Amino acid sequence: MAEEVLIAGGPDRAKIRSPWGVLGLLLITLGIYSVFWWYYVNREMRDYGHATGNDLGQKPMNSALAWFPGALIIVPHIVTAWRGTLRAQSAQRVAGVTLLSGWIALILYILLSIAFPSYIQSELNKVWEKVGTPLAGESLPPEPEETISPRPDPPPPPS
Repeated sequence: MAEEVLIAGGPDRAKIRSPWGVLGLLLITLGIYSVFWWYYVNREMRDYGHATGNDLGQKPMNSALAWFPGALIIVPHIVTAWRGTLRAQSAQRVAGVTLLSGWIALILYILLSIAFPSYIQSELNKVWEKVGTPLAGESLPPEPEETISPRPDPPPPPS
Protein backbone atom coordinates (compact mmCIF):
# COMPACT_ATOMS: atom_id res chain seq x y z
CA MET A 1 0.00 0.00 0.00
CA ALA A 2 1.24 3.49 -0.82
CA GLU A 3 2.07 5.80 2.03
CA GLU A 4 0.85 9.39 1.75
CA VAL A 5 2.94 12.34 2.87
CA LEU A 6 2.27 16.07 2.95
CA ILE A 7 4.36 17.98 0.44
CA ALA A 8 6.48 20.70 2.03
CA GLY A 9 4.14 20.87 5.02
CA GLY A 10 1.26 22.15 2.87
CA PRO A 11 -2.14 20.69 2.09
CA ASP A 12 -0.97 18.82 -1.03
CA ARG A 13 -0.09 15.15 -0.79
CA ALA A 14 2.24 12.73 -2.54
CA LYS A 15 2.39 8.97 -2.37
CA ILE A 16 5.42 6.85 -1.71
CA ARG A 17 4.55 3.95 -4.00
CA SER A 18 6.34 0.64 -4.21
CA PRO A 19 8.17 0.38 -7.55
CA TRP A 20 7.30 -3.33 -7.55
CA GLY A 21 3.67 -2.43 -6.95
CA VAL A 22 3.73 -0.06 -9.91
CA LEU A 23 5.23 -2.80 -12.09
CA GLY A 24 2.69 -5.34 -10.85
CA LEU A 25 -0.26 -3.05 -11.52
CA LEU A 26 1.08 -2.28 -14.99
CA LEU A 27 1.24 -5.98 -15.76
CA ILE A 28 -2.13 -6.85 -14.22
CA THR A 29 -3.97 -4.02 -16.00
CA LEU A 30 -2.09 -4.52 -19.28
CA GLY A 31 -0.67 -1.01 -19.07
CA ILE A 32 -3.90 0.87 -18.33
CA TYR A 33 -2.63 1.79 -14.84
CA SER A 34 0.24 3.70 -16.45
CA VAL A 35 -2.10 6.48 -17.58
CA PHE A 36 -3.37 7.05 -14.03
CA TRP A 37 0.10 6.68 -12.55
CA TRP A 38 1.54 9.23 -15.01
CA TYR A 39 -1.20 11.73 -14.16
CA TYR A 40 -0.67 11.37 -10.41
CA VAL A 41 3.14 11.63 -10.42
CA ASN A 42 2.93 14.72 -12.63
CA ARG A 43 0.31 16.24 -10.31
CA GLU A 44 2.52 15.52 -7.30
CA MET A 45 5.52 17.15 -8.99
CA ARG A 46 3.39 20.16 -9.95
CA ASP A 47 2.18 20.53 -6.36
CA TYR A 48 5.75 20.22 -5.05
CA GLY A 49 6.85 22.85 -7.55
CA HIS A 50 4.12 25.23 -6.37
CA ALA A 51 5.07 24.63 -2.72
CA THR A 52 8.75 25.38 -3.39
CA GLY A 53 8.34 28.13 -5.99
CA ASN A 54 9.76 26.04 -8.85
CA ASP A 55 8.28 25.10 -12.20
CA LEU A 56 7.88 21.33 -12.10
CA GLY A 57 5.02 21.19 -14.57
CA GLN A 58 1.67 22.91 -14.82
CA LYS A 59 -0.87 20.61 -16.46
CA PRO A 60 -0.72 16.97 -15.38
CA MET A 61 -3.81 16.15 -17.45
CA ASN A 62 -1.95 17.16 -20.63
CA SER A 63 0.88 14.83 -19.61
CA ALA A 64 -1.59 11.98 -19.11
CA LEU A 65 -3.24 12.65 -22.48
CA ALA A 66 0.17 12.69 -24.16
CA TRP A 67 0.91 9.37 -22.47
CA PHE A 68 -2.28 7.90 -23.91
CA PRO A 69 -3.86 8.41 -26.45
CA GLY A 70 -0.73 10.31 -27.51
CA ALA A 71 1.09 6.98 -27.62
CA LEU A 72 -0.96 6.12 -30.70
CA ILE A 73 0.83 8.94 -32.55
CA ILE A 74 4.13 8.02 -30.81
CA VAL A 75 5.71 11.49 -30.64
CA PRO A 76 3.61 12.93 -27.75
CA HIS A 77 4.36 9.85 -25.65
CA ILE A 78 8.10 10.23 -26.20
CA VAL A 79 7.97 13.96 -25.42
CA THR A 80 5.99 13.51 -22.19
CA ALA A 81 8.30 10.71 -21.01
CA TRP A 82 11.35 12.88 -21.73
CA ARG A 83 9.92 16.00 -20.08
CA GLY A 84 8.57 13.99 -17.15
CA THR A 85 12.03 12.54 -16.56
CA LEU A 86 13.49 16.05 -16.62
CA ARG A 87 10.83 17.20 -14.12
CA ALA A 88 11.69 14.28 -11.83
CA GLN A 89 15.35 15.31 -12.01
CA SER A 90 14.37 18.91 -11.21
CA ALA A 91 12.31 17.73 -8.23
CA GLN A 92 15.33 15.77 -7.01
CA ARG A 93 17.56 18.81 -7.49
CA VAL A 94 15.16 20.98 -5.46
CA ALA A 95 14.98 18.34 -2.71
CA GLY A 96 18.75 17.91 -2.67
CA VAL A 97 18.85 14.19 -3.42
CA THR A 98 21.01 12.31 -5.91
CA LEU A 99 19.71 12.79 -9.45
CA LEU A 100 18.29 9.91 -11.43
CA SER A 101 20.28 8.79 -14.44
CA GLY A 102 18.78 10.03 -17.66
CA TRP A 103 20.70 7.31 -19.51
CA ILE A 104 19.14 4.54 -17.42
CA ALA A 105 15.72 6.09 -17.97
CA LEU A 106 16.35 6.24 -21.73
CA ILE A 107 17.55 2.64 -21.93
CA LEU A 108 14.59 1.42 -19.89
CA TYR A 109 12.18 3.45 -22.02
CA ILE A 110 13.57 2.06 -25.27
CA LEU A 111 14.47 -1.52 -24.37
CA LEU A 112 12.31 -2.40 -21.38
CA SER A 113 9.52 0.18 -21.35
CA ILE A 114 7.47 -1.68 -18.73
CA ALA A 115 10.26 -0.94 -16.18
CA PHE A 116 10.44 2.81 -16.97
CA PRO A 117 7.57 3.81 -14.61
CA SER A 118 9.04 1.74 -11.76
CA TYR A 119 12.40 3.48 -12.15
CA ILE A 120 10.86 6.95 -12.19
CA GLN A 121 8.71 6.06 -9.17
CA SER A 122 11.66 4.76 -7.18
CA GLU A 123 13.51 8.00 -7.87
CA LEU A 124 10.51 10.16 -6.91
CA ASN A 125 10.18 8.17 -3.69
CA LYS A 126 13.57 9.58 -2.66
CA VAL A 127 12.13 13.09 -2.99
CA TRP A 128 8.95 12.34 -1.04
CA GLU A 129 10.87 10.53 1.71
CA LYS A 130 13.15 13.55 2.15
CA VAL A 131 10.68 16.42 1.91
CA GLY A 132 7.41 14.75 2.87
CA THR A 133 5.77 15.14 6.25
CA PRO A 134 3.98 12.00 7.41
CA LEU A 135 0.25 12.30 7.97
CA ALA A 136 -0.97 12.15 11.56
CA GLY A 137 -0.57 8.65 12.92
CA GLU A 138 1.84 7.57 10.18
CA SER A 139 5.58 7.64 9.87
CA LEU A 140 8.01 7.61 6.97
CA PRO A 141 10.05 4.49 6.39
CA PRO A 142 13.37 4.70 8.20
CA GLU A 143 16.27 5.91 6.12
CA PRO A 144 18.97 3.32 5.59
CA GLU A 145 21.84 3.86 7.96
CA GLU A 146 25.40 2.91 7.53
CA THR A 147 26.09 1.13 10.76
CA ILE A 148 29.34 -0.22 11.96
CA SER A 149 28.86 -3.32 13.98
CA PRO A 150 30.44 -3.00 17.39
CA ARG A 151 33.52 -5.01 18.08
CA PRO A 152 33.04 -7.92 20.35
CA ASP A 153 34.69 -7.54 23.70
CA PRO A 154 38.13 -9.07 23.72
CA PRO A 155 38.46 -12.24 25.70
CA PRO A 156 39.76 -11.78 29.21
CA PRO A 157 43.50 -12.24 29.60
CA PRO A 158 44.59 -15.61 30.91
CA SER A 159 45.22 -15.63 34.66
